[in-house]
Amino acid sequence: MQSPSNNTKESKKYKKLISNTAILGIGTFGSKLLVFLLMPLYTHYLSTAQYSDADLITQTANLLLPLVSAGVCEAVFRFTLDDAYEKRDVFSSGLVTILLGSVVLALASPFLSLISYFGKYTWLIYLYVISSCIHSLCAQFVRAEGKSVLFAGQGIIGTAVTIALNVLFLVVYDMGVIGYVLSVVISDIVTSILLLFPCKVYKNISLSLINKNTVKKMLKFSIPLIPTTVFWWITNVADRYMVNSMIGSEINGLYAAAYKIPSLLILLSGIFIEAWQFSALTERKNPDAVNFFGVVFESFQGVMFMAATVMISFSQIIPMILFAPSYYEAWRYMPILISATVFSSLVTFMGSVYLVNKKSILSFITAFIGALVNVVLNLILIPTPLGANGAAVATFASYFIVFIIRAINSRNHIPFDLHTVKLVINTAIVTAQTVFILFEFPLWQAVQILASVIILVINMSPILKGVKRILKR
Repeated sequence: MQSPSNNTKESKKYKKLISNTAILGIGTFGSKLLVFLLMPLYTHYLSTAQYSDADLITQTANLLLPLVSAGVCEAVFRFTLDDAYEKRDVFSSGLVTILLGSVVLALASPFLSLISYFGKYTWLIYLYVISSCIHSLCAQFVRAEGKSVLFAGQGIIGTAVTIALNVLFLVVYDMGVIGYVLSVVISDIVTSILLLFPCKVYKNISLSLINKNTVKKMLKFSIPLIPTTVFWWITNVADRYMVNSMIGSEINGLYAAAYKIPSLLILLSGIFIEAWQFSALTERKNPDAVNFFGVVFESFQGVMFMAATVMISFSQIIPMILFAPSYYEAWRYMPILISATVFSSLVTFMGSVYLVNKKSILSFITAFIGALVNVVLNLILIPTPLGANGAAVATFASYFIVFIIRAINSRNHIPFDLHTVKLVINTAIVTAQTVFILFEFPLWQAVQILASVIILVINMSPILKGVKRILKR
């Protein structure tokens, strides 16, 4: 039987996790949801081909982000939380790394402009990459300092700026693709300035006191994350390049729009993961860490499957509300992409074990396997009658396989309970639900309702028990 003091300590760590998640949720989900609700604006003022172009430009910039930053933003978060390192030293090391990467990118930009597709957008890609790197550096630093309210607040401000500029650039000035991307660039610049100066992050800049040993250890941690991030980029984005190349920009525009719906799941899980990583790192030496991981994972996977089953059920209705009529057929790609996103989130949760134990090489290996599976299956499936849905299947298969590998491997480090039976049942139900709605089998509407009810019943109980246990303390 646990003593009252142990119960209090246990309660505090769960309360801290819920508190951080709630703060990040208010700041991140609320603001990002507003951008999501602007989909009618995007689909009205951008043709499917233009939307495809804008998506590929931003995704190309996202590919360059880890290369330019050397993955150092993740290292800044991890090392700032480590009491063995001076915070000013960590932040300054990250800033210098990004500045050097910016110089390298500037020198390489002429080569990027030789690619006919990106030639006229090279300057925009450069601005996107640099502004995003600086913003990420500042945001990860304040997050590691435990300033969740500040971290969430800067997200709200950034989103407000993005929305205002979207309206200005797309509706008023009809700037098309450039306006869509430039609004994100300016938003990153504004939030970076706010964090650096009014929020006084600049006080942690001390270039003269940079410790070479700290830099080496940070790069040793972050450099393996570069190919890891690139591999995840391949798994997440390569399908859109291949669909664009093999089928055309019109279909890819629909496919890219379909991706926006499961992005809500990514956003939901991302908010939690940001809070969870902080708790996982601070509780890593706790004797009860294994149980903590198991309890949290059960609730996390429950929430993800509950959200997924509802979204799949309404996948034919959502485009009617959020998309212009010309984008309606995007619904056909949504159910599989939503299922893929669930396992993407579970993979990220498993990655927290590697983060806690500084096993970035394991993240690299598993990400490589996922990227390889994705590319091979895309090449096989996209030319078939499945078309763009072949790409969605490839994405699902990639995340599913990586999850299995990480689920087995991560337990060598923290052997927490995966609640396997419940996980298998959830997966089977969502799979059946997806098949029925895509092929519109008889009674498919009834199957959607039944699937949603079963998953809610299976997963709601442990979540409610956890909440009650915390509220009683």
